[in-house]
Amino acid sequence: MNTLPKLHNATWPGLVGKGPDSEPVIPFDTLLAMTAASEVNGVKFDGIDVGLLAPHFNLDDPDEPKRLADKVAKHQLKVGSLVAPIWAGSAMGTADQRKTFVEMVRKSCEFGQKLKELGVRDYGIVRIDSAAGVTDWSKDPLANSKLIAQTFREAADVAAGFGERLAAEGEICWGGMHSWKHMVELLEMTDRKNVGFQADMSHTFLYTLGYNAPEHRILPVDADLKDREAIKAALKTVTDALRPWTIDFHVAQNDGSVFGSGSHDKTGRHCQATDPNGVLDIAHDAGYWLRDAAGNYNQALTHICWDGCMFPNAVMEKQQTWNDILAAMVAVRDAQGH
Repeated sequence: MNTLPKLHNATWPGLVGKGPDSEPVIPFDTLLAMTAASEVNGVKFDGIDVGLLAPHFNLDDPDEPKRLADKVAKHQLKVGSLVAPIWAGSAMGTADQRKTFVEMVRKSCEFGQKLKELGVRDYGIVRIDSAAGVTDWSKDPLANSKLIAQTFREAADVAAGFGERLAAEGEICWGGMHSWKHMVELLEMTDRKNVGFQADMSHTFLYTLGYNAPEHRILPVDADLKDREAIKAALKTVTDALRPWTIDFHVAQNDGSVFGSGSHDKTGRHCQATDPNGVLDIAHDAGYWLRDAAGNYNQALTHICWDGCMFPNAVMEKQQTWNDILAAMVAVRDAQGH
């Protein structure tokens, strides 16, 4: 039985797409309890990845890391990657917006360092994005990408002081990161050893369909999403380009469509692990990210995390949902781990 990568659940699906114009936020304690209660043939989650977002967390409260550490330790879990709440700023915004962006990275890295000192976080990254829309980016692509890269470098220098790595998540709603080629270009521009890529199986699959960047589409407009050989070839193109940068990985399912709820922009639709309309073979296709062409495991990935945002609360509050997710994660580790 493979023991790596460690298997984590995510807490931000209780927040993303929720709020006053959607469904109520699912409390952090509820998500934590359901994660801890999940079990498949004696296997349980090893930990959680955490969105440091209100109302789950207040980064200005110095006691918040201790409260989180006590909660996860009680459930015999670990904390892995953290999502920095950088959206009050923008990586390509005004000087003040960019300063706010970097400051939120600093607060998140400080939070992560405290979790390490408290003994509940041994691995993981801090996740960022450009916090900018595709339309705004498109007004001056080169200048805006250069500005995003400059902000990322400033954030990376701050993160380095805490021994943290930053992972930029490829998602079609973020300007300058909305295609696989733009993502590679941005990482090359940033050029920091502690900045890499966070791959999400759902979001990165949409790179092959050219949403928001039709010039970088790989699969044809009339692609048959049941054609596994075509999908595998497209995934290989994307993963060959981005795998060398990948330092964090989300297991997920996708049906090839886009979706948004609440205040969240349209982006990759996360399907349930057992969704019959899912176009990905989760256990197999995770291998494109977890292993290189020679079959070598990506040693940068100590853990993997399930990401499934914008499901109805009625789905997310069923224990079976999380058991199904854990079963998919175990299948990935059995097929691609070590």
